[in-house]
Parts: sequence; C-alpha cells; structure tokens
Amino acid sequence: MQHEPLVWAAMILPAILAITVHEAAHGWVANRLGDQTAMRLGRVTFNPLRHIDPLGTLLVPALTYALGGLLFGWAKPVPVDWRNLHHPRRDVALVAAAGPGVNLLMALLWALIIQAGALALPLSHWIGLVLVYSGVFGVLINLWLMALNLVPLLPLDGGRIIHALLPGPLARAFARLEPLGLIILLILLVTGVLGAFLQPIVHACIGFLPSGAIVKDLVFS
Repeated sequence: MQHEPLVWAAMILPAILAITVHEAAHGWVANRLGDQTAMRLGRVTFNPLRHIDPLGTLLVPALTYALGGLLFGWAKPVPVDWRNLHHPRRDVALVAAAGPGVNLLMALLWALIIQAGALALPLSHWIGLVLVYSGVFGVLINLWLMALNLVPLLPLDGGRIIHALLPGPLARAFARLEPLGLIILLILLVTGVLGAFLQPIVHACIGFLPSGAIVKDLVFS
C-alpha cells in the first residue's frame, strides 16, 4: 500500500475494536444466558484496557508480525462460570461462538466503510483514504481473528465449541489437551502450517464481502 503513515494510523481503531468487541461479545452472551461473572467484573465493555493482556495483546502480535508478517495474539479471556448458564453444554458453545461471530459481523461493517470511503474519495481525498484503509484493515484483522479463534484447539473458541459438542468421555479426554493448546498453536505458526491453513479461509471470506475486490486489489496485488 501507498501512504504508509496513513495506513498505520488507520489500523489503530479497527485493531482495538476487533479485540475489545470480540471479548465483550463473550461476556454479553454469557450474561444473557445466565452467567453475570463477566458483567460484574466490568468485562462487558469496549474499553480496551479491560481486555489487554500485556504479553498476548502487545508483545506477541508485534513479534509475530515483525518476524512472519502474521498477526497472532490474544486478550485476557472473559471469565465464564458454566455452572450459572441455563443449559451449560449448549450455552458454552454459544458463548464461545459469539466472539468469532461478532468478528464476522464487524468484517462486514468494515467492508461497507470501504465502500463509503470509495464514494468519499472524489469529495475529500484524505477522508476517503482513511475510510478505505481503516476498512481494509478492519476486514483483514476481523477475518483473521475469526479464522484463528475457530481453530479446534483449546483454549480457542473453536476448541470450546468442539468440547461442548463432544459426548462426555471424549470431551474429558479433549479437555486434558488444553495445556498443550497454545504450544501446538505456536508450533503451527512458526512452521507456517497455521498461515497456510487459515489464508485460504480468509481469502474465501473476503470474496463474499461487498468490497472484497478492493481488499484483494490493495493487499494482495
């Protein structure tokens, strides 16, 4: 992309929203389904300071992007007490799905912002560029977060969903693998397997968005 300083500035808001809304969605859905833990702790909020993990939200993403060009990281998990949920097994899956689901919704909204930016370009070049670049990064980071979190490993959301759907004995066996989850994920990242697996999913999702052609032209051409 051209206008590199503008691009970096345009990344800030989409990055903050992608993380904070993802985490707030977990807490909001949990609250709706009977568990008020996250609500009481102030985690159902768009305030990024309530969700930032210094290691996972700041250091690890900076290192992985600098070393491999792939953003990888995590925020502080939203606490959910499954015992308070109305239908624990079903509701755990719904709470887990809320994060990736809201990332997909935000990707669609950012795609519409790209279109708004394209329409604004003849009227105000800089405003149009800010909207387009913010929208492009918003689409990318939300689709990557969605795809990453749906990887079927605990403690990721995809692992939570699989765990909730498995019958009791298999669920317990699967849960015992959770301490290895992030280690496996980092190995997949370092070896390039994770990026090779997720990239086609992200590209396919971009193709379905209203401004998918603009995203592909600016980022992948």
